[in-house]
Amino acid sequence: MGALKAQAQTPTFPKTGKNDTIKTYVTVLDGEMVPWIVTEDVNIVDSRIFKSEADRKAFNLLRYNVTKVIPYAHFAGSRYRQLQRDLALTGDKEKQKVLIKACESQIKDMFKKEIQNLTISQGEILIKLINRETDNTTYSMVKELKGGFNAFLLQSAARIFGHNLKETYDRDEQRDIEQILQQAGYDSYRN
Repeated sequence: MGALKAQAQTPTFPKTGKNDTIKTYVTVLDGEMVPWIVTEDVNIVDSRIFKSEADRKAFNLLRYNVTKVIPYAHFAGSRYRQLQRDLALTGDKEKQKVLIKACESQIKDMFKKEIQNLTISQGEILIKLINRETDNTTYSMVKELKGGFNAFLLQSAARIFGHNLKETYDRDEQRDIEQILQQAGYDSYRN
């Protein structure tokens, strides 16, 4: 008759000498010691193949437009979140109006010239990125902060120039923009 062992065999650890200086954690896998090796993350990116040269040029133009408006969208999102925190801490309506005016003037002073020089497509991308950044449409933000009548007037003016302040950002629908943002290393507040 043969002998049976109920306990699992413990692996034997190698003998270390006086010159062995590399210490690492190990895991026992199928009775064999396997060292843990920590490495940096590896991003595997597929190279994009375009159907035509016109597609390549259109994508490069989109990349240019997105990278141009990223700072404005990021600043608008962070300033909006700061304003929301300040308004939540203040119960006085007059003080809230002062905070809103200060926020508006700060944004106008910083970006008035640059935002006025945006193209129509850059403005559309900016509206989408602000929605991505804040999870609110530009129209709802204006309506909340400036009132319904002002939001209506700005929406009417935007429609004349081909914009829609009620436009939302959908990651699946805006795949190219999302890919450009990921390649640029852009990380928004609500990712």
